[in-house]
Formats: sequence, C-alpha cells, structure tokens
Amino acid sequence: MARYIGPKSRIARKFRDPIFGPDKSYDKKSYPPGMHGQTKRRAKQSEYGSQLMEKQKAKYTYGILERQFKNTFLKASRKKGITGEVLLQLIESRLDNVVYRLGIAPTRSAARQLIGHRHIVVNAKVVNIPSFEVKPGDIIGVRERSKSLEVISESVSSRSNAYPWLEWDEHQLAGKFMNYPERAEIPENIREQLIVELYSK
Repeated sequence: MARYIGPKSRIARKFRDPIFGPDKSYDKKSYPPGMHGQTKRRAKQSEYGSQLMEKQKAKYTYGILERQFKNTFLKASRKKGITGEVLLQLIESRLDNVVYRLGIAPTRSAARQLIGHRHIVVNAKVVNIPSFEVKPGDIIGVRERSKSLEVISESVSSRSNAYPWLEWDEHQLAGKFMNYPERAEIPENIREQLIVELYSK
C-alpha cells in the first residue's frame, strides 16, 4: 500500500478533526463524508472501532504506513516510560516531522519530498531517509546549495509555531533537536492510550 495522496479534507472529515492543518473545505463541511454524511444516523462505535480509528488517525496525521507504525510501537513498548507517550515521542523525532516542525517545509509530505531530494542535512551530512530518527543534540538544516529554493524560503518566512523542544537559527536555516517532547507539548489531538490497547490485544 502506498501513501495516501487523495483528498485530505475527506480524511479530516472522517475523523472529525482537521488533522492536516487549517482547511477551508473542512470548515464548511465538518460532517462525515459521503452523500448521507450530514443526515445518516451513526451506530454506536465499538471499543475496537474507536481504537482502530485512533490508530488510523495517527497514521494519516504523521503520514506513516502500517509496518513502520507497528515497528515504532514495538520499539516504544521496549523502552522505559508510558508506552503511548514514548510512541508519540519516537514519531515526533522522525526527520520528516522535525523538518515540518522547524518550519522548513509547510507540510509533512513536503518535508518528505525535500528529504528524498537530498535538500536536508543532519549534523552537516545529507540524509535522504524521512524515517531517520533524530537524537537530542542533532542539528537539522538545509543543504547550502538548497537554501535559495523558493518552497523553503516561503515556508521559513511564514513559520509561526515555536516548539520548546526545538531551537531555530534563522540565519543558518538550521534547528537543534533539544530533547524528546513531553506529551503536553505535542499539539496533535491523538488518544495514544487507545492505540496501545489495540496493539496489546
């Protein structure tokens, strides 16, 4: 299965949450997709259904496929701490997500494209693997010859969010991954405990 490249508003409406960021289409139609989305009475969702929905929501939000997601969960379950929180911390430390959080790319999919095209460096070395795990202390930046790219310039000039676990140097177009974020610092509306319960069955 390849990554989802279809209408994002439709997926956001499925989860009743603008998981891909501000969306005018979602604001106009915040009800479920489909011809009966506005009027159809929904059956009460089962416990399994809620857990599965939460996992799918997390996968769509971060753009991760099932195998990668499950492997990340298994890695989180072997680490000390609360499994659900560790899972989100590991996902947040993926290179594509860090590039997006730093504001180098406007979306996570755009971040994956920049990484795949070798525009991103980690500790001054080109890394073209979106799932690369960034460690505390790592410096993530734009390759010297890529700093004039319009997509990067526009994204950086409009960056507004600052995250406490990331430090940004506007002149170098680089950021430092200070530490793994606390759960309260991660803005995504994900109920990670449901995902843990699903995989623990």
